[in-house]
Amino acid sequence: MTVSFESSIGIVPGLDEKIAAAHSLVTANVKGAPTECVTCSFQAEDMIVLHMVRAIHPDVPVLFLDTGYHFAETYVYRDQMTAGWKLNLINLTPRQTVPEQEAQFGILHQSAPDQCCKLRKVVPLFEALAHYDTWFTGLRREQAKSRAQLQALDNFTLPSGKQLLKISPLTDWTTRDVWYYAQEHGIPLLPLYDKGYSSIGCEPCTSLPSDANDPRSGRWSGRKQECGIHIQSE
Repeated sequence: MTVSFESSIGIVPGLDEKIAAAHSLVTANVKGAPTECVTCSFQAEDMIVLHMVRAIHPDVPVLFLDTGYHFAETYVYRDQMTAGWKLNLINLTPRQTVPEQEAQFGILHQSAPDQCCKLRKVVPLFEALAHYDTWFTGLRREQAKSRAQLQALDNFTLPSGKQLLKISPLTDWTTRDVWYYAQEHGIPLLPLYDKGYSSIGCEPCTSLPSDANDPRSGRWSGRKQECGIHIQSE
């Protein structure tokens, strides 16, 4: 697939300006260095950020948290996009397989979802991020109340004390902006969106949204908003 920064559809007010701002942010911070990475859950926002970064750094490391609990559709889509875009995909896996974890701790995503997220997402990602200096994400303020103060540029501190520059080019984008950009640039999206999902993570902890105004209301049965990978160490 050819990657470009062509103009967006003009019928989305303000989107051309948002694309220009995101483009400028990416251009200013992508150096083509091996110490840059993009975290990618293969949701729509991540695909757009990846599309932008790859226009400058085609071989950028793409970090995917392979928890072992993802939807089958997510794995199929991941593999299709990896092949189609020739991604430098790095699957980050937990120290234990799903059967090993469940044998030792039981079904943590039911009894202790924070601990499950820590073991299968937070620890593997933070260990991997120690090798990078710049981290691109697809975070948006509109996604959740917990992201209302999100900044496009942020110094993120890992538990080890190492700091990375965390960059979220789509900070002020709306869901509509995301869909139009994907359509305009011919980016196929995860088929689970067609089934009504608005935020897609591990299958046991993802359901259809219970609140149309809250895209993440289908995550963790409303018990929490974040898995922990975007929370600073204290």
